[in-house]
Amino acid sequence: MPSRKCTMSHSFFKFLITGGIAALVNLGSRYLLDLAMSFEAAVAVAYLIGMATAHTLARAFVFGTSGRSLSSEFTRFAIVNVIAMALVWMISVGLARFAFPAIGFTWHSDDIAHIIGVLAPAITSYFGHKYFTFAADDRANPASCNPECLVKKVDLSRGRSDS
Repeated sequence: MPSRKCTMSHSFFKFLITGGIAALVNLGSRYLLDLAMSFEAAVAVAYLIGMATAHTLARAFVFGTSGRSLSSEFTRFAIVNVIAMALVWMISVGLARFAFPAIGFTWHSDDIAHIIGVLAPAITSYFGHKYFTFAADDRANPASCNPECLVKKVDLSRGRSDS
């Protein structure tokens, strides 16, 4: 049986690979969106496209299903990603519009800023998705609860509380 550390490292590696694919989708779509809108708007819309890609890949290859409905799971995914999107947007726009011009950096400044912004929330997003988005729904899978949890559920379903 693999150790917990080995399993976490493996799932984090898979998360980085699937996240990398989603990031490439994010970046590629931003290049296309740049043709139709401002950089700031393109970063936000591209993030949403990348987010849908990331959910599909993470559910299929990293975390599996949580036992919740797809809409509930995607809502949780969106909550984690709204926080990450704010971070991506602030870093991307902050670097491209303020930091890089202040230091005279002009070589592909929008691209470099966006890449740095997209990479920034990798660790926080992994833990948010592992422990919130894709965490097992104990109501859907009672066997994932510890025995005390099962006893409390049974007692509560009979209208009694053991506390």
